[in-house]
Amino acid sequence: MRKFLLALSASLCIALPGLAQESAPPTPPDSTVTTPEAVPPAAPVLTGLAKVIAENAAAIAKPSRQTIGPVIAAIDAAGEGAPAFLAAWADKKLGARKSDGAIFFVEKQGADYALSDPVTGGAAGTAPKSEITEIKPNSGVRGLIASALVQFQLSDPDPVQRRAALDSLSREGGPEHLEPLAASIAGESDAAIKAQKERLLGLLTIRFGATPEARIAAIEGFGADLALDFRAALNPILATTRKAFAAAPEGNVAKTLRPGHGGFSAEEAYALLVSEGLAPKRLTRADLRAALEAHVENGAVGGIPVAELDQPAKRDAAYTALETAGLVPAAATDDEVASAVAAHQYADIYTEPDSAVTTAAAAALQSVSFKVDAMQGMDLGLDALSLASIYFLAAIGLAITFGVMGVINMAHGEFITMGAYTGYVVQLWIHDYTVSILVALPLAFLVTFTAGVAMERLVIRHLYKRPLETLLATFGISIALQQLFKNIFGTQARPLTAPDWLDGAWVMNDIVGISYIRIAIFVMALVFLALYLWVMKRTRLGLEVRAVTQNPSMAASMGINPDRINMLAFGLGSGIAGIAGVAIGLFAKVTSELGSDYIVQSFMTVVVGGVGNIWGTLAGATLVGFLQKGIEALNPSNTLAAQTYMILFIIIFIQFRPRGIIALKGRAAGD
Repeated sequence: MRKFLLALSASLCIALPGLAQESAPPTPPDSTVTTPEAVPPAAPVLTGLAKVIAENAAAIAKPSRQTIGPVIAAIDAAGEGAPAFLAAWADKKLGARKSDGAIFFVEKQGADYALSDPVTGGAAGTAPKSEITEIKPNSGVRGLIASALVQFQLSDPDPVQRRAALDSLSREGGPEHLEPLAASIAGESDAAIKAQKERLLGLLTIRFGATPEARIAAIEGFGADLALDFRAALNPILATTRKAFAAAPEGNVAKTLRPGHGGFSAEEAYALLVSEGLAPKRLTRADLRAALEAHVENGAVGGIPVAELDQPAKRDAAYTALETAGLVPAAATDDEVASAVAAHQYADIYTEPDSAVTTAAAAALQSVSFKVDAMQGMDLGLDALSLASIYFLAAIGLAITFGVMGVINMAHGEFITMGAYTGYVVQLWIHDYTVSILVALPLAFLVTFTAGVAMERLVIRHLYKRPLETLLATFGISIALQQLFKNIFGTQARPLTAPDWLDGAWVMNDIVGISYIRIAIFVMALVFLALYLWVMKRTRLGLEVRAVTQNPSMAASMGINPDRINMLAFGLGSGIAGIAGVAIGLFAKVTSELGSDYIVQSFMTVVVGGVGNIWGTLAGATLVGFLQKGIEALNPSNTLAAQTYMILFIIIFIQFRPRGIIALKGRAAGD
């Protein structure tokens, strides 16, 4: 009964602590009461991302590209919170607390850091800077983090983020990205991004597909695609390694090799054996001589008399004997080299082990190569057509002055330069580039027309029928104008900026493309061709110019002033040169020597085409432009040599057709 009452009393004290305190008898001063120790609260059980971070805190704080991969993979697989954590890690927004190594989001806040939970992002207080170590992963680790973030960014609501993820995958995509990339395609709402994802999936499948069948299907799905990324995906599959074999070649053989055939020499074969440890290094003559001299005993080396060592075979036998006795290091003599080379087989082995994949890749690349060659030819043709239009535009004014007046104007290039500088000055005052070009074209014509008329009135008119003196005089004017340009504008190149709508290029594919500026020059050349034909065929000035060209004496008797026609023709040719200068200055450097870069080609264009005939000038520009680009394509490393060959060809051409492609009748023909 007493035990029951004591137990009841104890239970009441636990249930009613207030009552127990009031009713408990005072404790005697000399009595001892034993109080049970307080039990600390149990640590929370970590799961998911929090557990991964806690278990790998040290590796996260000091990451290394060689060892951090499994940690990033574990974070990536943790699910919720992983994208934000990885992004903060890559952006160097993580910090480790020194006291316990805990990882937090950190943000500088005065002299302290504001801490946030790395999983939830909730506030976790502050810490002084001395207690936090910023985590700064290197570029290699950030690249791995970026790859891990891709699967989250592929489905990001922001299309900019999705495109960024695809760009990252195109650079560093791997087999682990195939599944998330494929899963993101079905829900993609942007048609352009969806097409980009599908293409990238095909490229990654070519390289990392799970089965050969999937890789082959991906290769065949691209057909004869010309894009660089497709060819870049095929090339690693067809990469080869040259190997030597003691028996038949093993692996996916691309090509068997025979020493001494097909550019594969015996020396290369033995070097391959040495590199693979299948043969000792070759014995050099110096090493052979030194070894033999060091082991002469009783007038013999390795049992072979010294008197017989003048024979190569005896020297090799002596060294072999020393080698067998362990007196010299192992090295191959000439006969041993020949034997070793003959005893092995050689082959180029694909790094890709599956032969079906390499066969499909080789067939696709061959199909692409044919199309690439055709596209390169087309691109070369566009370049040549562009160059021909530039030469035509530069030479059309020279064709007028040379054809009508018979004057060799060596200063024609400086009128081109004058037009370019006119465009530059206009842009100093008019900052809208479209308006400035529209103003510069007629103004350049006016300036150079005036300069041409002044030159004709002051110099050229006194030198008619004296071609050598005309050439020397205009050459002197050319030098004087170049120096004048240097004095006014300096020696540095001046910018002549094209409007925004002329920026960029018209691109058909990764091979064929042409800049919009060159297209504009081509169109301008056609416009001036049409304008020239209209002036010459439909106006009184054109009628008088044609009359003077064919028979100046008869034209004078009909009331036409040849002197006036010569002046206007010279001014017209100079004015067109000024317009050409504005066009050329849009893509070339505007310097005092700009015109001199085109004067030779301009004269060749006029002479080859036929003096004084616009159609001849057009034919000459086409011939010179295509010829120059064709020679440059055959000799791309030396453009100066290409120009030399072109000039030699023109000289030979003129020997057989001195009047050009389209000969002109009349005064120019007689001259």
